[in-house]
Amino acid sequence: MSVQVPASISAETVERIAEERDEPEWLLETRLAALEALEDLDLPDVIQTPGNRWTDLESLDFESLVDPLNQADATERSEDTDAVVLPFTEALEEYGDLIEANFGSVLDPQENYLTALSVALFTTGTFVYVPEGVDAEDVTVRAEMNSRSLFSQTLVVTEESSSVTILEGIETGDDVEGERYFSNLVEVAAGENSHVQFGSLQNLDEETYTYALKRGVTDTYATINWIEGNLGSRLTRSDIETDLDGDGSESQIVGAFFGHEDQHFDINARVWHRAENTTADLVTRGVLDDEARSVYEGVQDVGQDAWNTSSYQRENTLMLSDDAEADASPKLIIHNHDTEASHSATVGQVDAEDLFYMESRTIDPITARNMLVEGFFVPVLEEIAVDEFREDLEALVGERLR
Repeated sequence: MSVQVPASISAETVERIAEERDEPEWLLETRLAALEALEDLDLPDVIQTPGNRWTDLESLDFESLVDPLNQADATERSEDTDAVVLPFTEALEEYGDLIEANFGSVLDPQENYLTALSVALFTTGTFVYVPEGVDAEDVTVRAEMNSRSLFSQTLVVTEESSSVTILEGIETGDDVEGERYFSNLVEVAAGENSHVQFGSLQNLDEETYTYALKRGVTDTYATINWIEGNLGSRLTRSDIETDLDGDGSESQIVGAFFGHEDQHFDINARVWHRAENTTADLVTRGVLDDEARSVYEGVQDVGQDAWNTSSYQRENTLMLSDDAEADASPKLIIHNHDTEASHSATVGQVDAEDLFYMESRTIDPITARNMLVEGFFVPVLEEIAVDEFREDLEALVGERLR
């Protein structure tokens, strides 16, 4: 069932956004097409079992959450790097042809209601371009949400034999009150033999509803690695996806979440093996306390032409409360017998014997529990090669435990 379009959104609204940003005609047409499609598009699919729909997106009141003409953010971007790192408005002036060729090539603006809404209304975002043969320094994008709603669009294009690490973070500004909505769409087009590592840390306050869809496509021998940390937001829907389109290409998706009070996390990791000799590794760990809830879906889809595929998936959730709930749905879809693949998911509580052992060594119960939680995240933290991102995530976990 499609969702009603908020009365605050019209063609005039979209045209005003585009005019204020002095955007080219092709982008305005893309926005208007996304707006027109809203009437017929559905919300993203969610995991369902008979009698239960685990994530309730239908209840989101977009009429009150979306304020398209009053979007505000404070964003700091790297300046000293060999890569091109620009706000979308500036990038369109200098790299318009390159953006036009790649915008929407990885992620269809009309994929679902939320993607179309975001493409029609986005006012902030970043363009990252790494020319052929360039090994760029780490790129950082740190954003602050200062409005009721904020729609962000990121496009990453890497040419042959280049590499870049991108670290983005989003948090809420000090003067923002009431319920909010944040949307973050990311497209990564990885050229032949290029290497992209994209890390994202979401720590918005718990009055915010968050939708994030990040998707990458690999050329021959290219690598796209994702790192996703979610600690904030009241309801988080996060989709991280890679299309392994090039022979010998690889992807890793590393995820971590920590929920408390009544937070809800809908976390999804998906990889499509479409070429030969491709490799994927999906690793997610989450912790839930109080009445927090998580839903996880992991998909490894091996196509008919994906000979010599290696694909692995593991998801583990640790429960700190009897009132917390977690569901997991790992999936293997195999269309080629020349495949080595595995998947697993577990849900459990802090080990009572481990806790007793530590308490018997004079460690108080709270400290012992916190140490075990920190240790639970270690397998994920060890997969994070970027020191800055790993340290930020460790600090947020420690803060949540305190």
